[in-house]
Amino acid sequence: MNKNSNAYTFIFAIAMVVIVAVTLSFTATSLSPMQKENVRQEKMQSILSTIGIETERANAEELFNKHITQQIALDHNGEEKEGVVAFEVDLAKELSKPVEEQSFPIYLANYEGSEFYIAPLRGSGLWDAIWGYIALKDDANTVKGVIFDHKGETAGLGAEITTDWFQQRFVDEKIFDENGNLVGVNVVKGYSGGNNKDDNKVDSISGATITGDGVTDMLSNRLKNYLPFFKKIKDIKVVTR
Repeated sequence: MNKNSNAYTFIFAIAMVVIVAVTLSFTATSLSPMQKENVRQEKMQSILSTIGIETERANAEELFNKHITQQIALDHNGEEKEGVVAFEVDLAKELSKPVEEQSFPIYLANYEGSEFYIAPLRGSGLWDAIWGYIALKDDANTVKGVIFDHKGETAGLGAEITTDWFQQRFVDEKIFDENGNLVGVNVVKGYSGGNNKDDNKVDSISGATITGDGVTDMLSNRLKNYLPFFKKIKDIKVVTR
């Protein structure tokens, strides 16, 4: 075939496109198991970090199995759902279902002689989804730790929810008010309460009011689904509103 002809150029271009497509497809397929495993280990890291365990990804599963004592998928009544693996519940998909059909994962942990309850979170920021985990101490009220992440918040503004200095503000905050109402932890612009851990409030990120509101809503909206469970296992009086 004449290499200077239009037909040769056309056939060569098609051949290159096919070769590149097959190569990329093969690479993606080959790497898929590794990518899924990395995501699984990173999820374990995030859960562990809420109770103060920082670890490399390679060690995450060992520590997860050691300190996470139970993994339960709950229904909206706080009862365990048979046949549902808590770790495999995808909140992004669950949120598209009616509440009565959703699964609510919770992880029970033991670390340094203390018991904790860890719940996954998901909500909306300024531009896209935000998510994370919150760990509560044995009273099912006091925050042990949180971790947040996002898909598309603005760097230097809303994206700061991923920073240690912001997440540290939630430590020892309460999710119930003095009357037993579940209010979560409110991210408040211009907060002047200092280090008050009993007012259910933390200071917001400057210039990221909408993302902060998203965190507030995410905490209260997700945690209220665990009220029936906490009522069953703890001797606490709470009010649903």
